[in-house]
Amino acid sequence: MTDTIETDVLVIGSGIAGCVAALTMAESGLDVILLSAGAQLDDGNTALAQGGIVYQGVDDTPEEMARDIFTAGWELNYPRAVRFLCRRGPEVLRSLFLEKLALPFAREGNGDFHLTREGGHGRARILHSADYTGRVIMDGLLDAIRSCSNIRVMTGMTAIDLLTTHHHSKALEIRYQITNQCVGAYVLENSTGEVRRFLADYTVLATGGIGQVYLNTTNSPASLGSGLAMAHRAGAVLRNLEYIQFHPTALFHRGPRRFLISEAVRGEGAKLINNRGHAFMTDYDPRADLAPRDIVTRAIVDEMLKTGEDFVYLDAAKYCDQDLAERFPTIYQKCLELGVDMTKQPIPVVPAAHYFCGGILVDLRGRTTIERLSAGGECTCTGVHGANRLASTSLLEGLLWGHAIGQDITARVKRCTQISRKLKASIPGWKLLGDRRNEDPVLISQDWATIKHTMWNYVGIKRTTPRLRRAFDDLRDLDKRLHSFYKETLISKSLVDLFHGCLTAYIITTAAMRNTQSKGCHFRVDA
Repeated sequence: MTDTIETDVLVIGSGIAGCVAALTMAESGLDVILLSAGAQLDDGNTALAQGGIVYQGVDDTPEEMARDIFTAGWELNYPRAVRFLCRRGPEVLRSLFLEKLALPFAREGNGDFHLTREGGHGRARILHSADYTGRVIMDGLLDAIRSCSNIRVMTGMTAIDLLTTHHHSKALEIRYQITNQCVGAYVLENSTGEVRRFLADYTVLATGGIGQVYLNTTNSPASLGSGLAMAHRAGAVLRNLEYIQFHPTALFHRGPRRFLISEAVRGEGAKLINNRGHAFMTDYDPRADLAPRDIVTRAIVDEMLKTGEDFVYLDAAKYCDQDLAERFPTIYQKCLELGVDMTKQPIPVVPAAHYFCGGILVDLRGRTTIERLSAGGECTCTGVHGANRLASTSLLEGLLWGHAIGQDITARVKRCTQISRKLKASIPGWKLLGDRRNEDPVLISQDWATIKHTMWNYVGIKRTTPRLRRAFDDLRDLDKRLHSFYKETLISKSLVDLFHGCLTAYIITTAAMRNTQSKGCHFRVDA
């Protein structure tokens, strides 16, 4: 592999948004490189999605769906983005997933799609494939990508930094330009430790969420905020970073990632109960177990404090009238592995960091505030989710914005000049900062423990001013130490991940400190 690789479009991240964007552009004739930090393209969060993807219910309207999104988001949503999702989203889903890829979503006996309902939705409007919807979506996208000759797939590649004219160009006439342009990225090849310079006319960030900066999360190991950290360093505008959605029902067990118990289980009738068997959600909200996630999560925390238990229970056996093993095969099997038969006994559950409602600010075309840099999926803030995400809207958001990015960049390539040879030549290759082989796995593990515990305890489900100040001080000190360590140590994937994760935690904490209003996922006890 050469030190410099050029392409029309560099897509960093291979979940639903990255894959849809790559396919849309490649099918229009553009040369696309699709990067994944993992060993496989499906190592991110999309493949883990259980519940489903929002479509449209019987007699449903875009206005009714929008009302549910606004209610869940505490009216902090961007109206134009919500209307775009509700009106255009189902059309793109139908065209790509139902007609073109023919994804096998669940159907009724009469052949109609089986639509389910989740918390915060006024009606059933969610397509699903049992409880492994994300897996079905990723399988369909990967089949399409493999058959597309214009997409070069490169796995095991960790993006380090975005290349921008303001930060990296050595040509004075380019550095003095007002507009900051993204021209690619420095990327680490995990297997060799070599850093490559990827130069592209357009770059797309689709790196997913930030759950791994928390002690308990349902997210994949790759979800540590790398795209957020790189965009922040490049100078992109970020929004709503304090709004972290905690899923109410993750399976209580030991493991590196909490296993999600889909909200669809509650949508089918399951109820949350405490250790005395009391179905407690009616004590907190008239919508009971189908209240929005932030309300349910805080109710569980309060109930755990009352009872002194480390978890509550989700009782599907008593309250669901479906064949649970058939409707939720993945959940049923995972629970069995841990000694819980959900058809006969309640499931122990605990909240876990699940979805990032904020991120890199983008418009309806996926453009960021840096020229030639687009972004889609969970690493972005489109404004759709506001202060709290409505269940199952994220996959549709990733699909719609991935498609919009693909169309926008294709149109721009056709009418705009490519980045000049002079500009590309002004971007230097990777400069080795440190060559000491002093990376200590114990130190890295301890630093991650500090990040995760700090975020969980101080920037978690319930926040106070003293907790946030403590988190800010601790993470600022750790960030300073890592900068020094980074400059003298031979680069590696574990070091890049730690650097990105720490910076992500720090800027989230800073945003949480600035927002003194308690709303949605940002719940301040002392507000």
